[in-house]
Amino acid sequence: MSEPIESVLKGELRRFKAYPTYKDSGVEWLGKIPSHWQLKPLRTTIKSCQNGVWGDDPNGVHDVVCVRVADFDRTKLRVRSDDLTVRAIDRRILSERGLRAGDLLLEKSGGGENQPVGAVVLYTHQAPAVCSNFVARVVVSATNHPAYLAYLHKALYSLRINTRHIKQSTGIQNLDSQSYLGESVALPSREEQESIASFLDEETGKIDVLVAKKERLITLLQERRTALITRAVTKGLNPAAPMKDSGVEWLGDIPAHWEVRPLKYHLKMPLAYGVLKPDKYTGSDGVRLIRILDVEAGAVTESALEVISPQQSAEFRRTLLRTGDLVLSVVGTIGRSFVVPHSLEGANLSRALARIQLDSGLDARFLELQFEANSFTSFVDLVPAGTAQRVLNLGDLAGFVVPVPPVAEQLALTAQVQEGIGKIADLIDKVRSAINHLNELRTSLISAAVTGKIDVRETAQ
Repeated sequence: MSEPIESVLKGELRRFKAYPTYKDSGVEWLGKIPSHWQLKPLRTTIKSCQNGVWGDDPNGVHDVVCVRVADFDRTKLRVRSDDLTVRAIDRRILSERGLRAGDLLLEKSGGGENQPVGAVVLYTHQAPAVCSNFVARVVVSATNHPAYLAYLHKALYSLRINTRHIKQSTGIQNLDSQSYLGESVALPSREEQESIASFLDEETGKIDVLVAKKERLITLLQERRTALITRAVTKGLNPAAPMKDSGVEWLGDIPAHWEVRPLKYHLKMPLAYGVLKPDKYTGSDGVRLIRILDVEAGAVTESALEVISPQQSAEFRRTLLRTGDLVLSVVGTIGRSFVVPHSLEGANLSRALARIQLDSGLDARFLELQFEANSFTSFVDLVPAGTAQRVLNLGDLAGFVVPVPPVAEQLALTAQVQEGIGKIADLIDKVRSAINHLNELRTSLISAAVTGKIDVRETAQ
């Protein structure tokens, strides 16, 4: 028996009863099925499975929505309604391959190790549209219910049945749809399919509401985290401390005994971008390369780092890291930062990151907190963007005005803030764990209902 279904029987879904009688399906992953259900190939549930089209650039005459895999809502099993792609599609092709509400969309190409190809969603929109050439339009037969089949395919996907039918000759996974549609499934009558789909719509809707509330709680906790950091690094932790005007509009009042100086006056070495073109430093014999995607809040995923060949050029040597350096993202997502640990001594940086080496008057971890504060966000917003992709120029960064308490106070503030944000992080982890549990419950509920392990007919009435 599959793990998702087994967890249903042992977990929260015990409140649902089983069907009165069962029979052996003869299918290993499916096990026993209700006696009145029929075992059939998936292909019997559809009229056709037709590849999509990409069309031409929009021309203002033949423009229609072209649904891509990126438009799949993999949780709600529907097509998103925002930011849809428009393509010019010949009217004859549109009449032959145009989508209709109730069609299923099958992902035929794409995917990856953690998200294999083969996802299916239900198309519910009324506007004229087609699907892209990485997607197939699946027309459902009259004896089956489209929403039920969407849930059934979701169960097959969660059980990884789709992975049996993946072919990969290049970097892209391709689903052999004919082979996949040969999989045997257990099917109740259309009337019972509608009843099960109605039940799942209601129950998964309740789960989605709970997930949304918990995601909102995470947002509030993250806002509390930022507020805690901002208060500490701009106002201190003593509310009774005398204050003075910092002279900086976005900074406001600061403790009277703090100094206010641009970052450039606290540098031991000039600010430096990472290597200009890391692609030219090919190889696997030396230096780890840190990219912006490797940087999370305060840390680097070292196991995922690429390795490049060491060079003797001045460009390459300029951003070789030392323990205690501070690294900041300055392109696109500005503000990600981390203090270099001993394990990353000698690593290098991509162009989107900058290295900061400080003198003894400013602690790197205190400055790291400054980069997480709302005051730094306000500073970045005042800097001209310059290009479509936001870039923080090193000259502007050098002019970032930093409120600086005595070093001993910096260390004390940092320690207290780390304790506070650690507690918030623990709360966020617990909420995320609860979200994962709800999503697992959602998946298990769907699998149990569409494989006949629970009888929800009375519940759905």
